[in-house]
Amino acid sequence: MNAFNVHEHMQTLGLQAKTAAALMARADAATKMRALKALARRVREAGPDLAAANERDLARATDAGLPAPMVDRLKLTPKVLATVAEGCDQLAAMPDVIGEIIGMKQQPSGIRVGQMRVPIGVFGMIYESRPNVTIEAASLAIKSGNAAILRGGSEAIESNKALAQLVGDALAEAGLPREAVQLVQTTDREAVGQLIAMPQFVDVIIPRGGKGLIERISAGAKVPVIKHLDGNCHVFVDETAELPMALKIVDNAKTQKYSPCNAAEGLLVAASVADAFLPQIGAVFAAKGVEMRCDAAAGAILRDAGLPAVDAVEADWFEEYLAAVISIKVVAGVDEAIAHINHYSSHHTDAIVTRD
Repeated sequence: MNAFNVHEHMQTLGLQAKTAAALMARADAATKMRALKALARRVREAGPDLAAANERDLARATDAGLPAPMVDRLKLTPKVLATVAEGCDQLAAMPDVIGEIIGMKQQPSGIRVGQMRVPIGVFGMIYESRPNVTIEAASLAIKSGNAAILRGGSEAIESNKALAQLVGDALAEAGLPREAVQLVQTTDREAVGQLIAMPQFVDVIIPRGGKGLIERISAGAKVPVIKHLDGNCHVFVDETAELPMALKIVDNAKTQKYSPCNAAEGLLVAASVADAFLPQIGAVFAAKGVEMRCDAAAGAILRDAGLPAVDAVEADWFEEYLAAVISIKVVAGVDEAIAHINHYSSHHTDAIVTRD
C-alpha cells in the first residue's frame, strides 16, 4: 500500500471500530458468551488451515534469518491453539462485570456516588511475533464489550489474517458486528504511526513486544498507552522454601518456554539453602542446556558439584535473555533479594518461593 492508501485504510478501520464499539457496549452477556464459545469452536476446527498459514510465516521467517526465539514465538502448535481455545471458553464462563457498580458512598449532601464498570470503547493493540495474541486480544475485546484494532507483526501476517477471519465469523454467528475486531491488513509500518495518532477513533493503545517497540509507540502516540518494557523476571528461593517445590517452580519459570517476556531470567537463592538447592537446580539446567551465569558464591557451589558455571558480569543482572541463559546469585536473605530485584528487575513478573 502507498502512504495515501494506508491512511485511507486506517481511517476506515477507525470509523468502523467506533461504530462497532457502541454496539458492543450494548451487547448482553449471553450474546458475548455465544461469540466466545463460537470462537473457541472455530479455532479447534480450523487446525489444518491455521497450520498452513502459519507454515508460510515460519518459512518466510526462517529464510529471513530471524533469531530462533523470534521464530519460536511465531509457532501455532496444536498446544498453542488448544490453549487459546480454552482461554475463550474460560472467558465465556466468567461473570460479566459490565454495569457492575462498586465503591458506592453517600455524600453529606445525600447524593450517592459510585463507580460503574463500563467498556473503554476502542483499543488498539500492537504486538510482535506471537499470532496467538490475535485470539487473546479478540476474546478480551468481546468479553469486555469493546472494539479492537489489531496490528500484529509483519512476520506473522498470514497467521494473523487466518485467525482474524475466525474472529469475524464468530462475531457474525453471535449477531455481533464483524468490525468489533479488525486486523490491520498491511505490513506497512506507516499503519502503526496512523493507529497511535487517531484519538478521534482510538481510546487507548496497548503495545505488546520488546522494549524498542514499546518505547517507539510511547514516544509517538497521541492516544493514552498502557505499557510495560523489558521482562527481566526473577525468582527468589527463600530460606524457608520447600526445596522440592522450589525446584519445580524455578524449572518451570525458566525452561517451560524461553521466549515469553514473563520467563525467569534471574535466580536468587538464600545463602542458608544455597548449598542444598543450587546443585539440584543446576543439574536440571545443565541437562536442558541452560547456561548459568553466576556470582562468585553460586559459581563455586555449582563447580564443586561438577556443574558448569560462567562468571556473571554486571550487565547480566540487567539482561532479558529470552534464551537458555539464566543469571544466578546467592543473597543473604529476603532483604538483599528485594534490593537486588528493585535495582535490576524490570518489575514485570517477580516471585518469592517461601512458606512464610
